[in-house]
Amino acid sequence: MSESHPRGFASDNNSGVHPDVLAAIAAANDGHVVAYGDDDYTAAARERFRHHFGERAEPFLVFNGSGANLTAIDAVTRPYEGVICTEVAHLHVDECGAPERVAGAKLLTVPAEDGKLSAADLRRWEARRGDEHQVQPRVVSITQATELGTVYTPDETRAIADAAHELEMYVHIDGARLANAAAALDRPLRALTAELGVDVVSFGGTKNGLLLGDAVVFLRPELAETFRFTRKQLGQLASKMRFLAVQFDALLTDDLWRSNATHANAMAQRLAGAISRIDGVEIAYPVEVNGVFVTLPAPAIDRLRDALPAALPFYVWDEAAGTIRLMCSWDTTEEDVDGLAEALGGVV
Repeated sequence: MSESHPRGFASDNNSGVHPDVLAAIAAANDGHVVAYGDDDYTAAARERFRHHFGERAEPFLVFNGSGANLTAIDAVTRPYEGVICTEVAHLHVDECGAPERVAGAKLLTVPAEDGKLSAADLRRWEARRGDEHQVQPRVVSITQATELGTVYTPDETRAIADAAHELEMYVHIDGARLANAAAALDRPLRALTAELGVDVVSFGGTKNGLLLGDAVVFLRPELAETFRFTRKQLGQLASKMRFLAVQFDALLTDDLWRSNATHANAMAQRLAGAISRIDGVEIAYPVEVNGVFVTLPAPAIDRLRDALPAALPFYVWDEAAGTIRLMCSWDTTEEDVDGLAEALGGVV
């Protein structure tokens, strides 16, 4: 562990870059390549996406997860249309109002104790469909894995997609941690998306070992016909696209995405197992991917923060309840986990 920058559990965004990804970036740093994605590196990455999401997939690379979500939503909505999501969806709680301001799409939120929508939730706005005074629901966005670390089963996603399409709505997956969900369910990426009727995916890379970069993957090609203009207008078109592309090429080759996610998930399971043996500590939600939510007595939270070496060792998720979020990453080690568990046991 770096003495100056010790690993913590605040976010998988805080992790470093996988060595294979760094090597791919360095290898691509040779000579001049046509800008804005008209290059062989980007073409190769697009084929990698089609291998994992299906031959009809139309992938586009963007800078980050917010950019992926906003451009995807903007591409499939009109200004008077809205997006159904849970009240704890990343779109709602962590995008600083950007879907409304930038994409111009109102968020129609649903309470959800486990962070998941159900097919039944989609009909609550139907009585006002066609009413010119009301925002019209057009997209259903599900976060996979959810912000609470839970996972939609294939049957749950299929039910939502079927209900959405029956109501003439599109289905968007905010997949910042889609890799973790696929690893947890031991399914290919297409088996959680294209094969279930999902229309467009925001696919995360930054949280799973990339330097930067996420992707918008359209699973209905007709929805992507004008997306290149949307991406440009919303400031998500990289000039030196090759350096985004080679990262995804490395991530999607030999299932590096899966091994990174599987490791992060396994570290979360190890952490949950250790924490569950500590008196006075409660795991708040099922541990299904790489996040562990722990409820502690308020004084213990401050003591734990002081006991851990990282500058930001964890996030306080719910101050009123005393719940903290502990995220494991592709580079989290067993020693990191055991050290956190030991520290936690000493402060409760």
